[in-house]
Amino acid sequence: MVETQQIEPGKQEIVLAEVFDAPRELVWKACTDPDLISQWWGPRSLKTMVEKMDARPGGLWRIVQRDAEGNEYSFHGVFHEVTQPERLVYTFEYEEMPGHVLLETDTFDDLEGKTRMTTHLVFQSVEDRDAMLQQPGMREEMEETMDLLAKLLASQKRAAPAR
Repeated sequence: MVETQQIEPGKQEIVLAEVFDAPRELVWKACTDPDLISQWWGPRSLKTMVEKMDARPGGLWRIVQRDAEGNEYSFHGVFHEVTQPERLVYTFEYEEMPGHVLLETDTFDDLEGKTRMTTHLVFQSVEDRDAMLQQPGMREEMEETMDLLAKLLASQKRAAPAR
């Protein structure tokens, strides 16, 4: 469950924060490793494939999701800042709606063995933000995605060798 959400009327941004019971380096890895991203990114009903994940300034990323009927949904962007394990800044564009690009900033705060991940989404307009929020099931999908990430982190944490 998303810990906090800031979605203010008339603003072109959304801020989400979640605390994960996992060290910052593990949360960072889950957000940048293609093999891990494909296990949590998006709703359970879709199969996620990471085609590209070049997490460096100027690097490209592309993710394709497929539903049970074979329909595909593709997303891509460019990394602008990669400060491991503290901050990612990149663009995000749904390929079915070209030209509606948002800027996403993910920060990873170390909370002594836990991590607060804050996602700041800035849309080109209030209308773009509201159109995304009004998609059927969008808020539930955001919650489900964070739940899947939390479950993946818990399994990764259990699998990690003790120090």
